[in-house]
Amino acid sequence: MVKITSQLSTPALGLLGLFLASCGQEADLVVRISLDQPFSEGLVKEFENETGLKVSAQYDVEASKTVGHVRSIIEEAKSRPRTDVFWNNEVAQTIRLAELGLLEPYDSPSAADIPEAFRDPARQWTGFAARARVLIVNTDLVPEGEEPKGTLDLFDEKWSGKAAIARPLTGTTLTHATALYQVMGEEWATKFFGDVAKGNEDATVSLPESNGQAMRLVGAGELAWAWTDTDDFHVAQVKGMPVRRVYPDQASGPGVIEVDGEPLGTLLIPNSIMLLKDAPQAENGKRFIDWVLRREIEQRLAESRSAQIPVRDDVPRPAHVGKIGDFKVMKVDYAALGKSIGERTEQLSKTFLR
Repeated sequence: MVKITSQLSTPALGLLGLFLASCGQEADLVVRISLDQPFSEGLVKEFENETGLKVSAQYDVEASKTVGHVRSIIEEAKSRPRTDVFWNNEVAQTIRLAELGLLEPYDSPSAADIPEAFRDPARQWTGFAARARVLIVNTDLVPEGEEPKGTLDLFDEKWSGKAAIARPLTGTTLTHATALYQVMGEEWATKFFGDVAKGNEDATVSLPESNGQAMRLVGAGELAWAWTDTDDFHVAQVKGMPVRRVYPDQASGPGVIEVDGEPLGTLLIPNSIMLLKDAPQAENGKRFIDWVLRREIEQRLAESRSAQIPVRDDVPRPAHVGKIGDFKVMKVDYAALGKSIGERTEQLSKTFLR
């Protein structure tokens, strides 16, 4: 059992100071990016080379990820906005920013063929290049055919001390937790996460601080399996770790959540990109958004180690990336997800930071 007890820090203010110090007058554009730096930094440099614009980019820190960026954007808005564009690797916190009135509508021509399901009706944000929440399984420890099948397998005695889910206070795990509250209801989700916290106290469920850490623990054989995202799973594969991917809650059976007699399905989380309200360099920000939302960039993200799933069905992608429709997708309302994520963050903090 790998029991992880360190508490989440709040580095937003320190990050903000470092970020602002780097945003000199010579920058033509200021961008915050929560997609992992190894996957996004090269694209930013290509944009600079193609356009001649200088970008001041703030990438994520694994412990805080999207939450840290959002806190900083909110703080900036109270004094003087400095960020022009936010490229978020999920969507719930994006909608939270929209609800706070911190986004500027922009209907990018590059998004014309992106399905409406991934576009804000008011065009305050656009979704693209998605990830799925999956189970990463160590093949040396779990024989084929004996893999966990669903969410509730976290509590199966068979996996006691051998399974994990990242602490649900940041990133896609927070989005996942908020989705479970939406789909399964207050009572069910409160009990579920209470049981997860108790399992960690009892050394039956591990709580890594991030999906990346969860992936590494499984790859190293310290855990049999864990929740992670498809990008982290693919990184593990590329590194030669003995792992396989399981799309959770796909078919009825032990460990699987069902809703109205149907399996819950796998949560799909798109990237999202948006222009911030009162962006100092809005026109350059629009150029960056147009560039990122091109079909070529979705294809590049699919072909990269992040293995992002294009939201456009006809965008070419490697076979291992697959398509939306290869698995049953959890039915969620992204807008409602974003509206409630602040409340859920406070609620989950009380459960997991005590």
